[in-house]
Parts: sequence; C-alpha cells; structure tokens
Amino acid sequence: MKGSALNSNGILRMISKFPRNKLPMGAALGIAVLYWLYIFTLYRIPSDKEIVNEVLRQGNVWKKNLTAALMFRKQLEECCDPKNLFAVTKQNTPLGSTLWYDGEFFHSLSVNNDTYSLFIKETPLQQALKKCAVVGNGGILKNSGCGKHIDKADFIMRCNLPPLSKEYIQDVGTKTQLVTANPSIIEKRFRNLLWSRKAFAESVKIYGSSYIYMPAFSMKPGTDPSIRAFHTLSDINANQTVLFANPEFLWNVGKFWKARGIHAKRLSTGLFLVSLALGLCEDVTLYGFWPFSVDLNEQSISHHYYDNVLPYSGFHAMPEEFLQLWLLHKSGTLRMHVGPCPDEV
Repeated sequence: MKGSALNSNGILRMISKFPRNKLPMGAALGIAVLYWLYIFTLYRIPSDKEIVNEVLRQGNVWKKNLTAALMFRKQLEECCDPKNLFAVTKQNTPLGSTLWYDGEFFHSLSVNNDTYSLFIKETPLQQALKKCAVVGNGGILKNSGCGKHIDKADFIMRCNLPPLSKEYIQDVGTKTQLVTANPSIIEKRFRNLLWSRKAFAESVKIYGSSYIYMPAFSMKPGTDPSIRAFHTLSDINANQTVLFANPEFLWNVGKFWKARGIHAKRLSTGLFLVSLALGLCEDVTLYGFWPFSVDLNEQSISHHYYDNVLPYSGFHAMPEEFLQLWLLHKSGTLRMHVGPCPDEV
C-alpha cells in the first residue's frame, strides 16, 4: 500500500511538471488513466476462501460497542432519517407533492387523491426498538438451527417474501414483523395479480400481522403491481399492512453506502433493511447474510436456504456489502451470525 501511494504521488509530480496549457491532450489522458489504475486497482474483492479464513480468525468472540453503535445510528439519522422517512406517509408526503423515483432519473409521480389514499397516516415505528433481527435468505441458514434465536428478537425483518414452511422453521424461525416484497416477485410469482389474487393473499398469511414493505416508487414498472398488492390485501381486510418505501429514504441510503465503498447499480434489499434496523433498533443481529458459494467448512452451499437461484449478475454487489457489514460486526456495531447457532437460546 505504501509503495502504491508513492507511485501515485510520483504520477502527480509528473503531471505538475507540465504547464497546463502545454500538456498534450493524449499525454494528459494517458497519465489520467495511469493515475486511475494506480489508485483503483488496489481494491479487490477477496475470494470465498479468503473470506472464510477471515471469519474463522474472528471466531465466536463478539462484544457490543455501544459507542460505535450510537455513532453509526447518528450518521444514519443525519443522512437518511429512518424513523420519519423509511415509509411514505400522509405526514411526510402531503397531497399535491411530488415523489421522485429513486431508481429512475427524471421520473416522478404527482400525489393525487387516489395515490394519497394509499399512504399510512404517519410512520408506524416511532418508538425505539430493542432487539431486532434482520434475516437474509442465504444458504448459510440451512441446517443452522437459528430459528429459536431469531424468534427471540423483539422485531424481525425478512427479505422478499421467503418461505417459512415447516421444513425451514428450525433454521429461520416463524415470527415476522416486517417483510419486503419486491414488485418483481408480484410480477413473476403471482402474475402481476392480474388473473388471481387468492394465491398472494394466502401466501402472506404466514407472516402474521406484519408490515409488507414495498418499493412502489423506485422503478415505474413496479408502481402498479405494488398498488395492486395493496388493494388485494385491503379488499379482504387482511392482517398485513402494506407500507410503501419512501424513495427519498432509499436514495439517501444508497448514497450513504456508496460513500463507504459499495459499487453497485443498486443496493440489495437486505442492506436496505440493515440500514433501517441500525437507524431504529438498539441491538441488531443479522442472520443469513452470506453471499458466498461455500460455508465455513468450505463445503458448497446453495445461494438461498430454499433454492439455488442466483441473482442477476452485475446488479448488486453482494460481496462488497458483506465486507462492509463484517466491518460493522468487528467494530461491535451489529452482530452477524454466519454459521450454526448454539443449541442453548
């Protein structure tokens, strides 16, 4: 690292020797490219094996750092205001206001009477939450025995309507207070709710009286499926409450993590939920956040605990996200479970 820094300084000195009005355009471009390569090739995602070795070196020793946790929560409050902005409400998005899509430049939606009627009155999670569990869907959860540990949390967040059927309970638990539902799931799994709504209404019963958290205003194609999901549950007086993610919150969270080195077209749903939890909860524990092809014994594992369907390549930066979360684990800001949970709860 030190040698690379000296090399980059040498490049800067080389540039400074040329008067600005005499430096040939081609030479300037070439030097700029060299400078870019020296600076940015230093960043390399470790291999799966290197990650496993790093996690094993850390061991099971973990201690909460209250100062670090409070400092990180303050940073999230200053940038993103999770408590007041994580969901679109009548309070933070009044009638006549404009919602700008966070995933599409220059696209917006004017809040009229029909749209306004879909919003919850005010942010529902005003009180500080105690122990929160954010449950990813990683294959590392399979045969983990973490179900009882997860269910002991006061507030449990899950990603993308995962299965909680009998064969998975021992590993992932049964309780849910908030679960995300990406519009793409509504489109692919439930045929956009255009033909039958019964399958969707039945499938979410397993989440009890939870919040269904949907990014309706991230991408324009996702708005209509999200609104249909809202009406599907509203029409049958379902126990679940649909919350629409506030695109301002999603946009600010994206900038927050980009400034910390995550390079991706879009953050994963899991990282959005972790950000929300860190902004709202006193204690945050993560389960199932392991985007690698091998477990801690270097045995092959499936991508999800329920299937091996891989994500679209290049859309998310899952290893980068994991490394950032692992740094927060090592600092005592949050806790990550990446292996089997102990028998005692």
